[in-house]
Amino acid sequence: MSFPMHGPDPMNPHPMPGFPRVCFLKPVITRSNIEVGEYTYYDDPDEPERFEDRNVLYHYDFTGDRLVIGRYCALATGVRFIMNGANHALGGVTTYPFQIFGSGWEAGFDPESLDSGYRGDTVVGHDVWIGTQAVIMPGVTIGHGAIVGSYSVVTKDVPPYAIVAGNPAEVRKMRFDAKAVAALLDIAWWDWPADKVTRNLDALRSGDVERLRAAR
Repeated sequence: MSFPMHGPDPMNPHPMPGFPRVCFLKPVITRSNIEVGEYTYYDDPDEPERFEDRNVLYHYDFTGDRLVIGRYCALATGVRFIMNGANHALGGVTTYPFQIFGSGWEAGFDPESLDSGYRGDTVVGHDVWIGTQAVIMPGVTIGHGAIVGSYSVVTKDVPPYAIVAGNPAEVRKMRFDAKAVAALLDIAWWDWPADKVTRNLDALRSGDVERLRAAR
């Protein structure tokens, strides 16, 4: 049997015939404050196309933060991104958000009081695997090639090629030594054109960094 040498169409929301639970996210994202790279998929038996509504929470235009997810990422069922709109003002006796209900409760509220909890954009690198029901908190950066364990709560940045797990998530081990990680970041295979990726699948699967460096 022959196979196409270019791989699947990254703009086909459902690249696996008969498996509608697997959805390439790039073609279904509509919000300008969310960016997802080619071939990144979300796996969910229940309407994976609604990822931006059901899995990206408290993401309001007026907050100004962005969710950026790289290419070739694998997101398991129930992964959630908590964005900066979830923050409450922290300077008062109470954190109760009176102002959102209006009817006079908005009077005197200073929007800048929310800045104390603002953490900036949430960024997921390329080739990241995030396990079932993991929660990513606002402003976190997850490095290229990292793995986030199921049910983890990620509250701080994750180094490239680290494996993190737990609540809060901590580095459990590195996938490669420092020299190999530096080489992989330099190679940046996720930036290759699709035909080059397809030609070098064996090298990508091998774990042999030098073989990957020699790919043509």
